[in-house]
Amino acid sequence: MIYTDGACSGNPGPGGWAAILKHPSSGKTTRLSGGHPSTTNNQMELTAPIEALKALKDTKRWRVHIVSDSEYLVRGMTEWMAGWIANNWRRGKKPSSPPVKNVELWKELQELCSLHDVTFEHVRGHAGHPENEECDRMAVAAIEGMRSQA
Repeated sequence: MIYTDGACSGNPGPGGWAAILKHPSSGKTTRLSGGHPSTTNNQMELTAPIEALKALKDTKRWRVHIVSDSEYLVRGMTEWMAGWIANNWRRGKKPSSPPVKNVELWKELQELCSLHDVTFEHVRGHAGHPENEECDRMAVAAIEGMRSQA
């Protein structure tokens, strides 16, 4: 299980991301977070699962369920990705269609997901989901940590 969230103070502005990795049978939990001084909320929402999947360092193919409050992330991976790839990373079939925003992050996430059996679930943000709330606090703390170092 991977729970993720991204946050941004201003959009664009300083941003933070967070992920909680929980292994259901062992109970082991790993918390990750970080940030960027100038980014967007959507970029942070994509960065969180990227960094979480990178943390699965061994060569084993894992069954991974990613839970996020980002419709952008979940719909991108479950509804839009196949069309983007078919359209050469464009948001329509025509060559003049606009390119997919954040394409490098989407490509990296798609590549990491191909290494595992990944499913996605959307949860409502700020609705009391314990891990989602914790990820939100961690992402905001990452922003504050960058501000205090500036």
